[in-house]
Amino acid sequence: MKRFMITAMQSGGGKTVMTCGLMRALQRRGLSVQGFKSGPDYIDPMFHSLVLGVPSRNLDLFLQGEGGVRATLSGGRGDVAVLEGAMGFYDGLAGTDQVSPWRLAEVTDTPAILVLRPGGQSLTLAAQVRGLMEFRSPSHIRGLLLTDTKPGLYDYLRPILERETDLPVLGFLPPMEEARLPSRHLGLVTAGEIPELSARFDAVAAALEANVELDRLLEIGVESEDRPVRTAPKRPAMCRIAVARDQAFSFYYEDNLETLRDSGAELVFFSPVSDESLPEADGLYLGGGYPELSRKELSANVFMRRSILEAVQAGMPTVAECGGFLYLQKYLRDKENRQFPMAGALPGEGYPTDRLQRFGYVTLRPETDSLLFRAGEQIPAHEFHYWDCTDFGIDLMAEKANGKQWRCGYVSESLYAAFPHLHFRGPVPLAERFVRAAIRYKERQK
Repeated sequence: MKRFMITAMQSGGGKTVMTCGLMRALQRRGLSVQGFKSGPDYIDPMFHSLVLGVPSRNLDLFLQGEGGVRATLSGGRGDVAVLEGAMGFYDGLAGTDQVSPWRLAEVTDTPAILVLRPGGQSLTLAAQVRGLMEFRSPSHIRGLLLTDTKPGLYDYLRPILERETDLPVLGFLPPMEEARLPSRHLGLVTAGEIPELSARFDAVAAALEANVELDRLLEIGVESEDRPVRTAPKRPAMCRIAVARDQAFSFYYEDNLETLRDSGAELVFFSPVSDESLPEADGLYLGGGYPELSRKELSANVFMRRSILEAVQAGMPTVAECGGFLYLQKYLRDKENRQFPMAGALPGEGYPTDRLQRFGYVTLRPETDSLLFRAGEQIPAHEFHYWDCTDFGIDLMAEKANGKQWRCGYVSESLYAAFPHLHFRGPVPLAERFVRAAIRYKERQK
């Protein structure tokens, strides 16, 4: 399996469109392609998955550690792995290169292809590339691609860039309406919200086929010599976990779902928006998403709200992250301060703000044993939300790399409910603990 990374100088540099277009172009050649995303982002992997028809996976050195990243990468299947970077190439934790796309390239020995969007530059663009190449050694940058670039400008810039950087310029994506993707407060809108997205990426792929040296790109891709990391054999299903998945709840790491299955859970998907009640289950997983955009529908579904409240109160093992955490609150308020009743398992009210709240990687420090955690452990997690809550809990201590601390979350022997997202293929066996609790709950119900 060959692999390469698509990266850029900054967020909004055209990585996602270039990545998805290349994936589709390679797939149209008859190659089997696996998508990966650097960092904790949920939305870009949705685009990969829609384009490829197979789940994309995250590679996050903070949440998973090097061992978890290698396990996920080595578990990929196909002819080509395309990794998409996050933010700028060297942007990592707390102003360092830790957990940056460059660090991921370093840990996995993956060549990087730098996407450039020229804007009133010529030789200065080459100077910026040289700066990136010399900032760390090795830089792992092995080629350049230009995006949103007219053919005449490309013909002008290519010899300058190749002369001054000694890197091959592999082609370009011309300006095209299909490459412009709408966004909202957490970044791009989700893939399912964009009409005719597959047709859009067919058009982008056709443009790349006409203007990018795909054979040369594949030659740069390194052939993986990693042996698959051994994991425990998959266990037979011993419990059922209900997983909320619809337009309001869609932020799940594919590794989380897979690890739950491998640990002995059958996953049953349901919609808090449109289904009347929880399916028969022994555990409940409410992931992140955009419940605020479906607050009217969620509030109107009284039978589902009551079903979930009764399950949580009965001690059904429940994991509720970010959007799921907001859904468990008493109310969601809108910008006009109107209240929309939610499940009511928690006492707070969710409300909108105009900026990111407590954004970034955090380490959670539990002081007592609970559903997922043991006292004294250090749990890597991630927050990314504009909405906040009047009561976001006090059961956990959260700490950022800069030393800032705050209390958050509700935890008990049957509950994890908090804003921070968790990765189940990290250093702590979260999925196994969740599944064991669901099995115990199932046995108590007999």
